[in-house]
Amino acid sequence: MDINALKKIQYGMYIISSAAEGKMSAQLSNTVFQITADPVQFAISISKQNFTYELIEKSGKFAITALSEDAPFEFMGKFGFKSGRSINKFEKVSHEISAAGIPAVLDFAAAVYEAETVKKIDMDTHVVFIGKITDMKIIDDSKNAMTYDYYRKVKGGLTAKNAPTYTKTNKI
Repeated sequence: MDINALKKIQYGMYIISSAAEGKMSAQLSNTVFQITADPVQFAISISKQNFTYELIEKSGKFAITALSEDAPFEFMGKFGFKSGRSINKFEKVSHEISAAGIPAVLDFAAAVYEAETVKKIDMDTHVVFIGKITDMKIIDDSKNAMTYDYYRKVKGGLTAKNAPTYTKTNKI
């Protein structure tokens, strides 16, 4: 079986954020997709080891920032390769907190979506959260949203061990 065939599946690059009990965190993700149009619902896959997972579990809410192609690798690394348990990922990062109390990253954002969890599916190491979109807006219509292929080929991006797409051939 050729594990490299998985690289032909297309994804985007996103920052998933949440908050609960006075704490907030965010993580880099490539696993976001729209599953219905009426109502608008998205699915995300989050590792149970990530702090963002704990916050989504507690609050039942999350935000999705669709990153633009101009996001530098160093910026993405803050959200992809460090834990929100030990650093404030929002320090020196432009963000907004919605009326529902959910933070959303605005730096290098093409669009932002806010969701309320309506269902979750346990997938052993990860949980797929289905969220009904409660708000969404374009941040910068002139920017192209970054694909995972662009992230890997142009940005030289790596895959964190907790990512759903992690394989031993593309590890950090």
